[in-house]
Parts: sequence; C-alpha cells; structure tokens
Amino acid sequence: MNIDRVGVILFVERYEACVAFYRDLIGLRMEFSTADLTSFSFGGAYLMVERGGEALDRGKSVSQYPCILRFNVPDVHAATRALKENGVEVAYQEFPWGIVAKFVDPDGNYCEFKDSLTFDKQAAEGLSRQ
Repeated sequence: MNIDRVGVILFVERYEACVAFYRDLIGLRMEFSTADLTSFSFGGAYLMVERGGEALDRGKSVSQYPCILRFNVPDVHAATRALKENGVEVAYQEFPWGIVAKFVDPDGNYCEFKDSLTFDKQAAEGLSRQ
C-alpha cells in the first residue's frame, strides 16, 4: 500500500469558531476552505475541520471523542500563556516523561500541547531499541 499523506477529519458543530481557533490561536496554516470544511496543515498530515457533529458546553466524553489532538511545541509555557491570554482554559501538567497542557476547542474536542524536546528524546530512544 502506498499512502501519500494522512489526515484527521474533525466534525464540529461550532464550525466558524473552530476554524478561527485552529487558525488564529493554534496557528495552523490553512490549505483550503469551503463553506463547510477547512483543511489545515498538521505537521506532515492535515487536519480537516468539517461542519457537523454534536458539541457540549465542556469537553466531550471519551466515548464521544476517544482521542486528543496533540501539538508538539518547543515551549509549552509560552503556548499555554498564549491560549490563556485569549480566554482558553488550560490544564498545565509536568511529568517525568514531559510537559503537557490540556485544553478543549470551541466544540469540546480535547487537545494538548506536548514539549518537543522530551518527545523527540522518547522517539530516539525507542528507535535505538529496535
């Protein structure tokens, strides 16, 4: 099988708010947009935000949305501050395996920042064990 590119399609109820969130607050580059979907560059993949779905006031339950959109960033503190300055509630956590900051988008989908340094170290160590 020859896969050229992978992507995630995220169905949302609050379409315009989610597009603005991923474009303006997270800083993803928009690839293209129509009235009902917007595709963003998502590392080597794409994140397609598409109209549709059932949003909640808070984060969706794990049974409704059993994944987290993770954004590896060089400075979790700075990324967290930027979101908080824009009124986004963020749960910052430090662990022996790295730093994460969890938050939800306007539609209640879980997201988090992860520090690039420890992730890259974990990946390199995993590759050396193979």
